[in-house]
Amino acid sequence: MRENVFKTLNGSTEEIGEFAYSCNACKQCAPLGACIAFRGIEGSLPMLHGSQGCATYIRRYLISHFREPMDIASSNFSEETTIFGGNRNFNTGIDNIISQYHPKVIAIASTCLSETIGEDVPRLIHEYKSIHHGQPDLPEMVFASTPSYQGTHYDGFLEAVCAAVKALAKTSGKTDGHINVFSNFISPEDIRHLKEITSDFGIDAMVFPDYSDTLDSTSWDHYYRIPKGGTSLADLRRSADAIVSIELGYILNSGGRNGKLKENVKSQSAGEYLEKAFGVHCQKTGLPIGINESDKFFKLLSLITHKDIPEKYQMQRGRLIDLYVDGHKYVSGKRAMIYGEEDLVVALAAFAAEVGIQPVFCFTGGESGKLEQTLRKTLGDLYPEGAVIGQGMSFGRAERIAQEMNLDLLIGNSKGYYIARKLDIPIVRTGFPIHDRIGAQHNRILGYEGTAILFENIVNTLLENIQRKSPIGYKYM
Repeated sequence: MRENVFKTLNGSTEEIGEFAYSCNACKQCAPLGACIAFRGIEGSLPMLHGSQGCATYIRRYLISHFREPMDIASSNFSEETTIFGGNRNFNTGIDNIISQYHPKVIAIASTCLSETIGEDVPRLIHEYKSIHHGQPDLPEMVFASTPSYQGTHYDGFLEAVCAAVKALAKTSGKTDGHINVFSNFISPEDIRHLKEITSDFGIDAMVFPDYSDTLDSTSWDHYYRIPKGGTSLADLRRSADAIVSIELGYILNSGGRNGKLKENVKSQSAGEYLEKAFGVHCQKTGLPIGINESDKFFKLLSLITHKDIPEKYQMQRGRLIDLYVDGHKYVSGKRAMIYGEEDLVVALAAFAAEVGIQPVFCFTGGESGKLEQTLRKTLGDLYPEGAVIGQGMSFGRAERIAQEMNLDLLIGNSKGYYIARKLDIPIVRTGFPIHDRIGAQHNRILGYEGTAILFENIVNTLLENIQRKSPIGYKYM
């Protein structure tokens, strides 16, 4: 992993460091992200083609964030499999999944081990289907190439989204009037909010991936091996007949894994694939956090539907502006460190800048090579002079930079807690992962309402920090 750190001075960008090591990386592995996306398909069971340890680690990590059970199958590589290949383990694993889970989809992601020995998983799938041709209720099979040593969990998530669309989208030859919404790596609560927004516009929308129920379910009377919910196979198949695709995110996987595209191979997002393969127009907009970015999203929906923005959301926008006025004096001029997935960092930085918080240190574990230029374009005149931007960064390196930044606030996932604790700086937890608080699956930050929740959380965190450090007890702030 190579860390690149840049600082902006007098309108120009200066590279201030390049470090070929990682200490507590600001990322997780690619198959972990793929498993989350695959849980957004109805009746799907994720399977890792690799060692049992990968599945165990990822299950435990995701359960701690979503607080939900998480079954992930494995082809269970051994020393023998590593040498002679995993064909037999693959077939046995698929047989066991079908007999025990009866899934509609088996969603397969590769790991370091299977990728290193050069396993041809599409061939294994083809051979399995040929052997079992004519077998009733044979599940669909989707494969995403996600070696852990290449890219991040965000890359794995996006790779899985595109792989599912490639495997399942079929055209009937005519447009059916619906739109595709590729929702990005967001919380189950934010997915529900997106579906609410499209419903209020009267839009027939396919929201994918939809793990709003599969990773945030109700309390069960008995255990469901495959939870109910997810984007249906029918919706995924008809995604090729949509009038338009909306993708939330500016960077997505456009930089390729580790910022390096294979020769003559362009990395594609799901929307880009549908546009190229089926002529479905693709519109990209940022994650709708803050007024400016939310306005872009709502105006895009209004343009597509030829409808006015519902009064409900105009009122939410007005209340958010009023909230900004109420809280501006508490946040104005505060210096923030913002970190996480690349598109989330861009959206959070844009929101922070519009409320008066200076996003002076923004970093990510991603290596697209596009973070700094995307921040400049999105923030425009609000881009802070002297900002430090890091890609492929670890928290070890981030801590040393943060010590020199005179920060007031951290905004990001719970992996930044150690920096916040050491430097005695308040932290607002958002994004993934959040392991030291409950409710991460209910963390809403999208749209005007989500932004209001986030803004209140930030202001109250800053006020609590003032009260905590004050030698005098204040009741009015």
